[in-house]
Amino acid sequence: MPENFQIFTVQVQPAGLQYDVEGDLTLLEAAEMSRVQLPSSCRNGTCRTCICKLLSGEVAYTVEWPGLSAEEKAEGLVLPCVARPLSDVVLDQAAATVG
Repeated sequence: MPENFQIFTVQVQPAGLQYDVEGDLTLLEAAEMSRVQLPSSCRNGTCRTCICKLLSGEVAYTVEWPGLSAEEKAEGLVLPCVARPLSDVVLDQAAATVG
């Protein structure tokens, strides 16, 4: 395992779901591997189907211009399909389920 390999935990509220993100997976990819279903469609940060609120933690994007305005970013909105965690994360996504 590389020295910088980290595992971060994601909690999804209000359902109280939890999963881990390993390596360079996005929040959405790791959720799917853990059988946590988040709304999604395009998977490239443009359709906004997966948009949700980041309650705590920090993310970095895999694309230069994710489909969020500066105001939305300031409000804590994130796109899990193109976001990788930089810390443990808590998301607010009412549509999340276990599959």
